[in-house]
Amino acid sequence: MKHTGRIFIALLWCLSLAASAAQERSVRVHFKETTLKNGLRVITVEDRNAPVIAIAVTYNVGSRDEKKGRTGFAHLFEHMMFKGSENVGPGEHFVLISNNGGELNGTTSEDRTNYFEALPSNQLDLALFLEADRMRSLEITEENLDNQRNAVQEERRLRVDNRPYGRSDEVMQETLYDNFAYQHSVLGSMEDLDAAAVEEVRQFFKIYYAPNNAVLTLVGDFRTDDVIRKIRKYFESIPRQPDPLPVDASEPEQTAERRATVQDPLARLSQVEIAFKTVPGNTSDFYALQVLSAALQSGQSSRLYQKLVKEKELATSVDGSVSERRGSGALYISVMLRPGKQATDVEAVIYEEIERLKREAIAEWELQKAKNSTRRRFISNIQSSMARAIMIGQYAVFYNDPDLINARLDKVRAVTKEDVRRAANRYLQATNRTIVITLPQARDVSMSNGESQMFNMSLKFLDPPGLLFFVPRVIGHSSS
Repeated sequence: MKHTGRIFIALLWCLSLAASAAQERSVRVHFKETTLKNGLRVITVEDRNAPVIAIAVTYNVGSRDEKKGRTGFAHLFEHMMFKGSENVGPGEHFVLISNNGGELNGTTSEDRTNYFEALPSNQLDLALFLEADRMRSLEITEENLDNQRNAVQEERRLRVDNRPYGRSDEVMQETLYDNFAYQHSVLGSMEDLDAAAVEEVRQFFKIYYAPNNAVLTLVGDFRTDDVIRKIRKYFESIPRQPDPLPVDASEPEQTAERRATVQDPLARLSQVEIAFKTVPGNTSDFYALQVLSAALQSGQSSRLYQKLVKEKELATSVDGSVSERRGSGALYISVMLRPGKQATDVEAVIYEEIERLKREAIAEWELQKAKNSTRRRFISNIQSSMARAIMIGQYAVFYNDPDLINARLDKVRAVTKEDVRRAANRYLQATNRTIVITLPQARDVSMSNGESQMFNMSLKFLDPPGLLFFVPRVIGHSSS
């Protein structure tokens, strides 16, 4: 009876296959590409279903472009780009977009930095003006640098230093990768951020935030001919800069298992995280690994969830993914252990399931589940003008292929069960894995009488009680 739940889930998937196949139809995004005289790539997608526009500016710069001793620059600029330019005051970018019914943000990863906003279509000129003004004349001063340096350092404290398992993620990257491009954190180190000088920051901006190192994607309610004239008006006079040097993100072959242990005073449960080094995104093996990951660890019907959580009751949760990078990616497996359970037992189950993937083809229902889930998420995403703009810009920067938005589902659909088995045998090898074990560590929470009185006094001013600090809205950060 222990397999009843999984069998029932499999039957539901099988029953849905015919309906899915009947309803499946091609989804196509029609776009036009233009390149300005200064090298700025412009991609436009007309969509008059709603009177809105979304603009995404994707810069070909991420933490992989940073040098040793000067990490965190790309993420620092994610913040600096909102501190004002020649015709826009500090914080005014936020105010102008919000007051005109829009939303905006920015994110940084290892491979790119992007900025995006959505507005009513009658505010198109405002969006173009704001993006062009900061591309042309970002205000880089000692005051702005110090202000945002502190903001980034506080974000690091929030996301890494004072978050359970936050340091474990960094240890994984430091242990997994040999090449500095992907080995260090997108957030950077405190020491490197402290050492950043204004002139260094200005030079970084000049190199990487130039029109010839960016893709501007616009989706929404407009006429392409009209909008291209507007874009030329705002952007074409921004000077081109020398192209940045290419990044070597190649990785040597890993020849032995790697391990690390993290003692985490903020953790309440032990965690096992395993990573296998894989391939860049948008390759046939990348799509096969996505299907493999779905069968192995996606959702309650997945193999690891059924084994670790349901059957053996060793874990409270199973999670994981395949990272999409321009260089070597990785397949990650993350398991949170039940109290009193051992990491060695969890690892043994994971490796047993991986060996099964190597020996036997996955079931038809597992293959279709992965493809159907991918299709559902993808179509759900591209219904948003903002998501379309972001995705097209990223595909253009990553792969020089904005049309991947139309081909991606076909690439997933082409994956076979044999492709999955072959990928398992090629990449999920013991010599190619890195393991980070996080263990809870007892904390010394003793306070002197004076410290205790001050702490209790501070709680009187909190609303609601127990909220120890207020975090203002922070420019978004993304590492995958």
